Amino acid sequence: RDGFGFVASDEEGPDLYLSPKEMRKVFHGDRVLVATVKIDRRGRLEGSIIEVLQRAHETVVGRYQDESDSGFVIPEDRRLSQDILILDPPPTVADGDIVVARLTRQPERRRRPRGVIEEVLGSELTTGLEIDLVLHKYDIPASWNEEVVAQADQLESTVSDSDVQGRQDLRKLPLVTIDGADARDFDDAVYCELRADGWRLAVAIADVSHYVSPGSALDEEALKRGTSVYFPDRVIPMLPEALSNGLCSLRPAVDRLALVCWIDFTAEGEIEAYRFERAVIHSHARLTYDQVAEFLADGATLPVTETWQPIVECNIRHLAELHAVLHQAKQRRGALAFETKEVDVRFAEDGSIEALTVRERNKAHTIIEECMVAANRCAAEFLDQQQVPVLHRIHDKPDEEKITALRQLLGSLQLALPGEDVPDAGQLTALLDSVVNRPDAQMIQMMVLRSLRQAVYSPAVRGHYGMALEHYAHFTSPIRRYPDLLVHRAIIHCVQKRGRNEYRYTPEQMIELGEHCSMVERRADEATRDLMAAYKCRFISDHLGEQFDGIVTGVTAFGIFVTLNEFLVDGLVHVSSLRNDYYHYDPVLQRLSAEHGGEVFRLGDPVMVTVMRAAVEDRKIDFELVTH
Repeated sequence: RDGFGFVASDEEGPDLYLSPKEMRKVFHGDRVLVATVKIDRRGRLEGSIIEVLQRAHETVVGRYQDESDSGFVIPEDRRLSQDILILDPPPTVADGDIVVARLTRQPERRRRPRGVIEEVLGSELTTGLEIDLVLHKYDIPASWNEEVVAQADQLESTVSDSDVQGRQDLRKLPLVTIDGADARDFDDAVYCELRADGWRLAVAIADVSHYVSPGSALDEEALKRGTSVYFPDRVIPMLPEALSNGLCSLRPAVDRLALVCWIDFTAEGEIEAYRFERAVIHSHARLTYDQVAEFLADGATLPVTETWQPIVECNIRHLAELHAVLHQAKQRRGALAFETKEVDVRFAEDGSIEALTVRERNKAHTIIEECMVAANRCAAEFLDQQQVPVLHRIHDKPDEEKITALRQLLGSLQLALPGEDVPDAGQLTALLDSVVNRPDAQMIQMMVLRSLRQAVYSPAVRGHYGMALEHYAHFTSPIRRYPDLLVHRAIIHCVQKRGRNEYRYTPEQMIELGEHCSMVERRADEATRDLMAAYKCRFISDHLGEQFDGIVTGVTAFGIFVTLNEFLVDGLVHVSSLRNDYYHYDPVLQRLSAEHGGEVFRLGDPVMVTVMRAAVEDRKIDFELVTH
């Protein structure tokens, strides 16, 4: 809302600065054709908009501001710098209401955008309304059209005899699911057994492709959504519940259709052979991460029938043994392993936020992760060998400029990366291992993470930098990720030995699908972060005036950013609150230094702060140092 903006080029090249005058023609997210006109006094390339190619917004969510016989909608998305003129507001809308406005005129250089009130969401910003705002803000579909509902309603509630025909019968294989305690969609089940010279792993994944045909209403809606979106208190699923929590959820004690990846490992944890087959399975236990971790730690009883108890326990022990060697193999190839901390939100009965707690991870989490990674590797390698166009999970090596910036940041902490070129993943892993016991280890990990490129979906086979793998794809979550469903369709096409001319997708279509799936993944991530920021603001607003320990996680010319240790809540200590001195910012060493008092604030410094302000709508929290 400062007026100016930037254009990110579709091709390699610097962003172009857009002046406030140019920004009056567009909203954030619009696709434009621009020309470079000059270099401004700050050395930035400045652009001029020649044409708006595609508008990003049909509707805008915001607060209605009444102006007698007309009004304005002030966008909730602060990246939208212009208010929406409402000439004929309906009588149902009141000043201060949160509304959805449909644009009838897009922004122009000499005319402000205009719209009509389409829906009044409410007046009080509750946690429930906060989700609705985020859904509208990021244009995430949350309701099902009639055709999708009709197709979902036509599905049988159980697996039929005709469904089973032509499949391997693995119902007696002691597969189990291992998920979070509050999980509802179980898309993977696992089984592991010893071989003479290693292990054999079965990863059974729900066969969503059996129920979701290409081009059907279910498929079109799944593609449109691209991914399920997981908010703290609500899930926006990619597929209707009849599938995501019903027919495609590998619940215990019921038959389910699956695509199974069998993998043989050597004693050193290297993949020796693999194969895929369609099967009917029968999960023999629904286990949680905590239950499995407690069983492995102290022999706690698993919630399994007496008949299957010893068999399932043996399965879990073999999974743990396999995990140990897979972890060693992962270390040998130098894959990055981030131990990022996530926050869980606990709600009171009235919907208010009762607590923020740091989520605990245990050994069971990493057991399942390694099993899924192995199956994903096999899927990618298999489809590459078959030369079938499909979406791979691509993670390119970091940009040199970002690595240079990372080296400077590390230097301010008396740390260094070896060599002068872009490091391989193993070198970054060695760095993270060396700081694991430091109090600022989490912050250093985030610095490294921010220096990496974002992983994307693409039919190109360029490998995965972070995992140090030549082949990688997403195969294990077709209930909640559309790329996985595409991978399933490709594998089934190859397993059934169909002709190339029978394959539905062209390389050109896969490029478009990859761009779309990457976009909706980013959208889901941004929406989730945005909502979590709002929840953190709500929670900390009940603690104004209280003091907490934290760590400096960002240094700028206008202040320091601090993350509270207990809640992982971020806030700003503005330089204006650092009284009785003038502070100089060093962008190379990332520090803020007092001109006279000798005080210096650096990344990683422990501090104690007082919570001064929390603005939910702006997602901003202000702190002040207790002593400085």
